Amino acid sequence: METTNFKRIKHGFFPEIINREMRISSPQTFSRHFSSSQVIVEKIDLYGKLNGHEGCVNTVEFNFNGDILVSGSDDKHVMLWNWATKTKTLCYASGHLDNIFQARIMPLTDDKRIITSSADGQVRLGEILENGQVKTRRLGKHQGRVHSLAVEPGSPHIFFSCGEDGLVQHYDLRCGSASKLFHCFSFKETNSPPLNIRLNAIMIDPRNPNYFAIGGSNEYARVYDIRRYRLDGSNVLDEPVNLFCPRHLLHSNHVHITGLAYSKASELLVSYNDELIYLFQKNMGLGPSPLSLESETQLSNEEPQVYAGHRNSRTVKGVSFFGPKDEYVMSGSDCGHIFIWRKKDAKLVRVMVGDRRIVNHLEPHPCMPFLATCGFDKDVKLWAPMAGDAPALPKNLKKVSSRIQ
Repeated sequence: METTNFKRIKHGFFPEIINREMRISSPQTFSRHFSSSQVIVEKIDLYGKLNGHEGCVNTVEFNFNGDILVSGSDDKHVMLWNWATKTKTLCYASGHLDNIFQARIMPLTDDKRIITSSADGQVRLGEILENGQVKTRRLGKHQGRVHSLAVEPGSPHIFFSCGEDGLVQHYDLRCGSASKLFHCFSFKETNSPPLNIRLNAIMIDPRNPNYFAIGGSNEYARVYDIRRYRLDGSNVLDEPVNLFCPRHLLHSNHVHITGLAYSKASELLVSYNDELIYLFQKNMGLGPSPLSLESETQLSNEEPQVYAGHRNSRTVKGVSFFGPKDEYVMSGSDCGHIFIWRKKDAKLVRVMVGDRRIVNHLEPHPCMPFLATCGFDKDVKLWAPMAGDAPALPKNLKKVSSRIQ
């Protein structure tokens, strides 16, 4: 077929439709540009609610294909949803004795294995049997609440947990038990016994699963190399390979990290309690120990991108990227709103009411411009681009936002 050498039309979203119809853009390119278009992000609004939990919903996650959503709640139950039809497909008692903080579907298990963590310190596995029943068992235990789990990308067996006891544990479902990697301690110049850091978040680098980041009651986001640790528990030294922290928060005693996220390009997104959100490039690390830093080195480091306007004081909030190439950053807020910024310049592009009180967790769909959120309400909220004339930013933005000085 003869092709015409048309010049590609640019600027705005609707020209992308013309480019697709003229066969200048491939379907894959059109889909990517569609999902990342700011016009589409500005149109995101409430698509529906998933009702069924009897307590606050603390965690939501899509499966690998994006057709199933899992949620966990203060009611100690795990639910699976067909989010497109807004129907519940499974509900089971997790076996936890306290609030569920995180639930994740293990990849390549036909969505039959779900791991959970809780305020009771347990890490548990739920296995969906052929008859539809669910068998649960304990895999590991922390002394204190377990806020975060991290699954090795593409692995049906390997994941990690971190808890408020400062312990990081490694799990292999083929073994059925946990291996203690190390305790995370504060950096101190004195010879007094080091203090455990209460850990709130753990995240694996998707481009290099040997590296993972953790954060908690300390100003530093710490990156570790799993290859430095023996899984038999014989090497338990706290040996980060890199640290990330905004310059003005170095040696701070009043902030801690509530959420972490890695982008597809290994950028590290860090959300601080009573502070802001920061995006670090790989070259912004401070090295393995702040005690050896020289002031010249600190001053020469490039500063991270900053995202402001939300409130993060009352709960442990996550943070996430959005878009096929992580073009956006999003976070919940104590004011009950969802905030979405453009990643490259931190411009606030969308603010919407997501909860009557607090939005804690946001989960992007793996391949479409949809997301799910949860907070203090007893439902899961679904968001998608919708037709309508509502402004992308509320008129009372200054009132609902809290710019922390």
